[in-house]
Amino acid sequence: MNNRIALLTAREAASYMRISLFTLSKIERGGALIPFRTPGGHRRYSLAMLNEYLENSRCSVLKQSAVFVSRA
Repeated sequence: MNNRIALLTAREAASYMRISLFTLSKIERGGALIPFRTPGGHRRYSLAMLNEYLENSRCSVLKQSAVFVSRA
């Protein structure tokens, strides 16, 4: 059995999330994503990490929309 977790490069992660590499870097600088680092310093991301970020950001947008609608 293979217990290894598939890790994506920064380019693959940005493509998966449908954002630019610049936006991915901004998300990291904001602390919302903390990638794994290879011994050479390259960033790697698990699908679970990316999916969790996407779900949390989706929930945040939905909450903000609900507040906006309730004020109208």
